[in-house]
Amino acid sequence: MPTARVAVPGPRHGRQRTLVAGRPSPSMAEFDPEKFEDKYANYFTELQRAYKNAFEFMNDRYDSELVHGIDQQILNESEPFYEGDGQFRVELPEDPTGRLTGVVVDDEKLETVLDRYVEEIESELRAVFGFED
Repeated sequence: MPTARVAVPGPRHGRQRTLVAGRPSPSMAEFDPEKFEDKYANYFTELQRAYKNAFEFMNDRYDSELVHGIDQQILNESEPFYEGDGQFRVELPEDPTGRLTGVVVDDEKLETVLDRYVEEIESELRAVFGFED
């Protein structure tokens, strides 16, 4: 099986992290909202898994070039936040659609696919951290 590299967010002032799909990850840690404040130290593996699962879902359903562009040029600078009550929010970088280059797509389609991708990441975060079945 070929490996796929998926960008996952890093601290805003840190370096980008890359996940290699297909590698097993350790079992999920019990979620602690306070530990999520330092999410990259405490939950890096779970964040990778959620972003990888969302990438695979989107890549199976949408234009691969567009999904890869969104992943590498927009979502690599996104930031997940825990909102409470099992809900997560993914904050996008400033002017997210203006960041995408090298992919021919109209603004409406880009915004639709990006919105769907963010929804999928948020859903995967809920699932990975045990808030959904």
